[in-house]
Amino acid sequence: MRHVQYEITLVRRLADVEREDWDALVGTDHSPFLEWDWLSALEESGCVTRETGWAPHHLVVRRRGSIVAAAPAYIKGHSQGEFVFDHGWADAAERAGIRYYPKLLVGIPFTPANGRRILTHPSVDRAELIQVVGQALKEICEANEISSVHVNFCEADEVEVLAQHGYLHRQGVQYHWLNRGYSRFEDYLASLKSKRRNQIRRERRDLASSGVEIEIVEGADIHPELFGPMYEIYLSTIDKLYWGRQYLNRDLFERLRGDWQRNLCFVVARLDGEIVAGAINVRKAGVLYGRYWGCFRDIRNLHFEVCYYRGIEHAIAHGCSRFEPGAGGDFKYLRGFEGVATHSMHYVAHPGFADAVEDFLRRERAHVDDAIEHMRLNGPVKLARD
Repeated sequence: MRHVQYEITLVRRLADVEREDWDALVGTDHSPFLEWDWLSALEESGCVTRETGWAPHHLVVRRRGSIVAAAPAYIKGHSQGEFVFDHGWADAAERAGIRYYPKLLVGIPFTPANGRRILTHPSVDRAELIQVVGQALKEICEANEISSVHVNFCEADEVEVLAQHGYLHRQGVQYHWLNRGYSRFEDYLASLKSKRRNQIRRERRDLASSGVEIEIVEGADIHPELFGPMYEIYLSTIDKLYWGRQYLNRDLFERLRGDWQRNLCFVVARLDGEIVAGAINVRKAGVLYGRYWGCFRDIRNLHFEVCYYRGIEHAIAHGCSRFEPGAGGDFKYLRGFEGVATHSMHYVAHPGFADAVEDFLRRERAHVDDAIEHMRLNGPVKLARD
């Protein structure tokens, strides 16, 4: 496929792209989940394959033989592991006699983290490359009878350019902790209304009296023997939740002991020297990402300390601008994580179905805007006038 000065190809294995070429597009300032080591490990471990419903079809753009843009892309036969839920769209399409699967997803498997989805080389105009990639994705969709293209958890400049080329804008909500210049945890507590501030202090005192000891280890300081228990911690939550799905396997955790370990941040809780709980976090470019948590023993307030408070302390200590703890919910909001909008872009090939989706998204965006404003006005974080 050619677009004037660009040559566009699809790659079925990230291993067929040189690590240095791919990571030159990611750079040091963008999401760790876009890095070659992470995406390739998902494929080589068998977590992301055609058999699991994630068939890699990465889009690569070259100019004069050099890679100048790319997008991690997958042909999907289901909507699991995406966190931008379109099951209702699939049901509506089926009722209308429209084939919804397969669809084309541009995003990070199993990872609701925000960031670039169209990677571009800093030496080439980014808006132009977003346009090239967006058009190529549409052409792939239409030429192969694929119902739709979904660009999940993308950035504002991608929203702007793709909207000009027929993609529909969807908003969602996540709860992020935002660093407002805090130098210590007490500064963060001071930003909360008294009821929540006192509640957090009680929860931390209560856990401290239980005798649980907690440490955070990062990057090269993570001992190889920790990867096995952290995998079991990941499994523990899946086994407890009826909606839990095991997307990751032990082989992936072993592969993370390589170069990508530099991004890992483990929170480990022990009681009498025995690991009882933990959280798997990732840190890069001033952002802390909470990914998985689990426990082997139910101890009051252990979840809040391991998943939230120690992460906030770590983010403050390392000057992180925000802490994204993943999908969900009320527990985060009540502890000072603020509602923020997330964005995804969707191209729907069937004109009539596209009109219906656009109408739904217009109403959904208004609802999301209202919900975020309501949370801002009524949440635990004090407003300037309080």
